[in-house]
Amino acid sequence: MKKIISKVEEGKVLHLVHRKEDIIAEKNNLVHEKEFLQCAALNLPKGKIFKPHKHLYKEGEDKAIAQESWVIMKGKAKIFMYDLDDQVIAEEILNEGDIAMTFQGGHAYEVLEEGTIVYEFKTGPYYGQKLDKIWLDEF
Repeated sequence: MKKIISKVEEGKVLHLVHRKEDIIAEKNNLVHEKEFLQCAALNLPKGKIFKPHKHLYKEGEDKAIAQESWVIMKGKAKIFMYDLDDQVIAEEILNEGDIAMTFQGGHAYEVLEEGTIVYEFKTGPYYGQKLDKIWLDEF
């Protein structure tokens, strides 16, 4: 990963460049947890399931909910999209180069091919799973 550091404010990271060849571990958090935009690079085995969940509103001056997107860099995944009443409203197969974004409602993913590589973007800051999401019905 290449960090682009400010020339004006010493040590301040302004930009990151991450190459898909560097994605080795199952989950690689690419961004410091206090940044507003979060990104993780995922290298996932076939059959990996992300249980249905939706994100929680964060407390503070501006009430906000985490919004998330997946960019399929390699492989294939299925997304299950949930309505505001926690019922599945749509399902889609995501192929290499596709992106899925969730603004509200829940979602679940099933990886369909071995070695699927995904960029996951989510608004931050991230205070841990307990304060970020609640689990919906079992997958």
